Amino acid sequence: MAAHSTLKTATIGSTGNAPDLAIEVRNLTRSFRKRKGWFRSGELVDAVRGISFDVPRGTIFGILGPNGAGKTTTIKMLSTLLVPTSGTALINGFDVERDELMVRRQLGVLFGGDKGLYNQLNGRENLRYFGRLYGMDDAAIARRSAELLAKVSLEDRATERVESYSRGMKQRLHIAKTLLHEPIMTILDEPTIGLDPAAAIEVRELIANLVPEHTVLLTTHDMHEADVLCREIAIIDRGLIVAQGSPSELKARADVDRRIIITLGDDPGRGWDRAATIRRLEAPPMISQVSIDPGDDAGLALTIRCTDTTAGLDEALAVLRESGIGIRGIEIREPSLEDAFLSATGREFEEAESDVAKDGDALDKPGAASELTDEADR
Repeated sequence: MAAHSTLKTATIGSTGNAPDLAIEVRNLTRSFRKRKGWFRSGELVDAVRGISFDVPRGTIFGILGPNGAGKTTTIKMLSTLLVPTSGTALINGFDVERDELMVRRQLGVLFGGDKGLYNQLNGRENLRYFGRLYGMDDAAIARRSAELLAKVSLEDRATERVESYSRGMKQRLHIAKTLLHEPIMTILDEPTIGLDPAAAIEVRELIANLVPEHTVLLTTHDMHEADVLCREIAIIDRGLIVAQGSPSELKARADVDRRIIITLGDDPGRGWDRAATIRRLEAPPMISQVSIDPGDDAGLALTIRCTDTTAGLDEALAVLRESGIGIRGIEIREPSLEDAFLSATGREFEEAESDVAKDGDALDKPGAASELTDEADR
């Protein structure tokens, strides 16, 4: 029987997991011992330090974090490429250690980077080659290739060698290859890394359209990507999940002030008591700070830091109206996922990235695994 047919019948794994969950992870860890050249230093590196999460079927679940946080190590364990040091992980009910073959039949996996395609073959030939590796027959390969090349907008370039493809086209072909055997679960590791903005938008649209037919586990360090694509996000830092929830929940929990920026109209004139206006605006409990500074267009900008933008804006408009001050524009700045990361970790996202580069323990970077040896695999 062809592999792609097997996938459709394997809806609940041998361990009898909850039928509405595609992934169940409990206290998953992975430790390495560093080595340089042929010699082990003996220093133990905890790449993943006891993470737990569930992924409901038909959703996009994001693992968000800086390079080196443990994202790629996690998905390598989930896709059976690395053995966990401890903990358990179920894919569609199958254990990643005990049921390795069945787990692989559930999955389509895309790792970030340029590798994984044959540049001397054209797009259709690449899909034919990988389809045969999946155990698919020629008719199934032809049918799925036609469907997927159309889905990723490559049908007009299918007979051209992959070496002539742009980075974005190669990434779209990667996605087609990942979906070729009709997997139940799709794992995408940094799918838009290195793409220009236009190509990244195209790939994100492809990913968004995978659900609810597929369940997607997405790793990324792109805050915007996680925000627009994921129903739920786990923020990971230094091998730990430091916050988890929907994008709106994570941003709402961020311990930072919201900001309202009001661009004032014509100069209020010398009769305007600026200090009195600021005192009135700072009086309500939801407003923590008010400042008036030169704006971008040589006018004045009123910046209000508050815990409730709706109430804060109502108060500001009332005060300005009473003072006879005109308004040219209003901008509301709610907390971002970067603010959520800062609130959960106590450091900026960029600082986390630079810490990884400084320490040299970027386990998610290509080739990093070759610099480390795990005791359990010896």
